[in-house]
Amino acid sequence: MSDAMNGKKLLVIGGRSGIGRQIAADALDAGADVVLAGRDREAVDDAVARIADHYASALDADALGARVVGATVDLNDEDSIRLLAEQIGDLDYLVSVAAAHANGPVAQLDRTAVTRAFDAKVIGPLLLAKHFAPRIRGEGAILLFSGVAAWRPAPGRSVMATANGAVSFLAAALAVEIAPIRVNALSPGIVDSGSWDALGTDKQPFLTTVAAANPARRIGRPSDISAAALLALTNPFLTGTTLHIDGGGRLA
Repeated sequence: MSDAMNGKKLLVIGGRSGIGRQIAADALDAGADVVLAGRDREAVDDAVARIADHYASALDADALGARVVGATVDLNDEDSIRLLAEQIGDLDYLVSVAAAHANGPVAQLDRTAVTRAFDAKVIGPLLLAKHFAPRIRGEGAILLFSGVAAWRPAPGRSVMATANGAVSFLAAALAVEIAPIRVNALSPGIVDSGSWDALGTDKQPFLTTVAAANPARRIGRPSDISAAALLALTNPFLTGTTLHIDGGGRLA
């Protein structure tokens, strides 16, 4: 895998997230150059700084600054996607971890929030393929992020379940249409990536309950997801597939 990533250019959309940062850091470790992009430039720059701190002892500042950079993109805005593609130029791999939640009972859903959720997970990635596919070099790949909610729907999660399910079908459709560029989806389960910190003191009991129910008897770590992401990007015979990295959570 290290040889496959060495000297490649990777774009991570939604790179400020714990999973996005982990993918970026592991790709850097494998020799890739990385662009982190998101709508909030301040948050993107913070993510770049965190990665820089991690590598401070291994790389000098000038070398690191040339290998990991931040950029701005809004998946709700096609012009923003087009401008990012022009800015980045040719690349090898594209990962979209972006998400926008519209959770709640169907009777209380807000149309704008629903549209934003589909922009982040489905429409935006479709437009990413439109503008970036011509720039992806030979044996390159796109990786989209689905989620276990598509296979384990629950009350108040109809939008999340539907959008994540659509990602899986989108990956398969794009794998056919823009071949030989490979397109896959990754469906994480419950991962301790920082997204559950808002639960406060309820976080650990929740994670413990999830771990006990999962066939793997544990929850996920960002490194679990990143390892699968790099596999999906670099395996030249993998396309049109959804990888379920969920500890068996969809089966529990």
